[in-house]
Amino acid sequence: MARAGAQAMPQGAQRPGPLTVGGYDAWLLAAVVTLIGLGLIMVASASIGIAERRFDEPLHYFWRQLVALGLGIALAVAMARVPLATLQRASGMFLLLGAFLLALVIVPGLGREVNGSMRWLQIGTLSLQPSEPAKLCFVIYLAAYLVRHGEQVRTAFVGFIKPIGLLTVLGGLLLLEPDYGATVVLFVTALGMLFVGGVSLARFAAWGLVAVTALTTTAVLAPYRLERLMTFMNPWADPYDKGFQLTQALIAFGRGEWTGVGLGASVQKLFYLPEVHTDFIFAVIAEELGLAGTLTVIALFLFLIWRAFSLGARAEAAGLAFQAYLAYGIGFLLGLQAFTNIGVNMGVLPTKGLTLPLVSYGANSIVFTCMAVGLLVRAGYETDAVPPRVRAGGGRV
Repeated sequence: MARAGAQAMPQGAQRPGPLTVGGYDAWLLAAVVTLIGLGLIMVASASIGIAERRFDEPLHYFWRQLVALGLGIALAVAMARVPLATLQRASGMFLLLGAFLLALVIVPGLGREVNGSMRWLQIGTLSLQPSEPAKLCFVIYLAAYLVRHGEQVRTAFVGFIKPIGLLTVLGGLLLLEPDYGATVVLFVTALGMLFVGGVSLARFAAWGLVAVTALTTTAVLAPYRLERLMTFMNPWADPYDKGFQLTQALIAFGRGEWTGVGLGASVQKLFYLPEVHTDFIFAVIAEELGLAGTLTVIALFLFLIWRAFSLGARAEAAGLAFQAYLAYGIGFLLGLQAFTNIGVNMGVLPTKGLTLPLVSYGANSIVFTCMAVGLLVRAGYETDAVPPRVRAGGGRV
C-alpha cells in the first residue's frame, strides 16, 4: 500500500531499478571493491613487520593475499554466471559436501592443528579451512529447503525442526574442531533465514532461546572458553598474559583517536598485538586511520548488508524465492561475521577466531567470501531480468 501523501505511480509503471554494470548491481560491487582495496592496504601495513621477521620479505602476506584474491575474483565471476536454478537443484549435494569436509578435518592424520584447534585440511601445498565452504553450502541448502517446504516451515513443527536437526549435526562437527565462532555465526544465520522464511515469532523465539542456552552452556563448560569469557569481562586484571590480546587492541583504539596516527605508523602491529593481520586487523585500522577509518569500514559493511537485504526483498517481490532466501542468507552470514570481528576488536565480545570479511588476511576467507558475493550479484541479475509486469505483481515482501 502506498504511503499516505505519496504520489501514485501510473498504472504499469516500473519503479527505477538499481544502477547496474553489465546487468550487475553497481553499488553492491562498489562497496565490495572498496572493502577489498582497503583490506589489501591494511594487510600490507599490518603484516609488514611480522613478514619481514619471519620471511625476510616485508610484503610476503600481501602477495599471498593478492593471489588468493585473484582466485576469489575468478570464482566470483564464475558464480555470477551460473544460473541459480542449477545450485537450487544441487542443494542437497552442497549440504553433503559441507558435512563431508567438516568430518574429514577431525579424522586423525587428515586434519592439521593450528593454535590448538584442528580446523585445517592439508591438500598438498594448499590448506583448506572446511568451515568456510561449509557455511556457504548450508546457506545454499537452507535457501532451497525454504522454497521446497516453505508452507510446512511456516505451519508445522516438523518443517522447522528438520533444518535445525541438520544444523545441529554441522554445529557438532564444528565444535569438535573446535570452532565456536563459526558455530555461532552458522546458527544465527540459519535462525535468521528461517525467520524471514515465515516461521512464527513464538516458535522462532522459543528455539532461539534454546539455541542461545545451548551455545552458552557449551561456552561455559569448556575451560578455555570460560577463561576467555572471564578475561573479556576484565582484561586489565591480567594485561600481560590472558588479557594481553584484548588490552593491546584497546590501546590501538586509544592511540588512533579521531584521525589516526597515519597509515603505516601503527606501533601495536610491531609484535605487540597477536594475529594482527587476521583477527585483529580492525584494531590496526583504528590506530592508523582513527575513528574516521573505523566508521568508514562499519558504514561500508552496513551498506553491503542493506544491499543484500534490499536485493532479497526485490527478489521476493518478483516471485524468485530461492534468490531471495539466498540473498538474505548471505547478508546474515557476512553481517554476523563482520559484527563479531568488530565486536571482538572493540572488546564488546569475547575473543573468537573470525576474520573480517573482505579485509583480513586469509586465503580461505577471501576466496569463499568472493564466491558468496558472486552468488549475491547473480541473484540481483536474475531478479532484474524478470519482466516489469511480472515483478510488479510479485509475492509478499
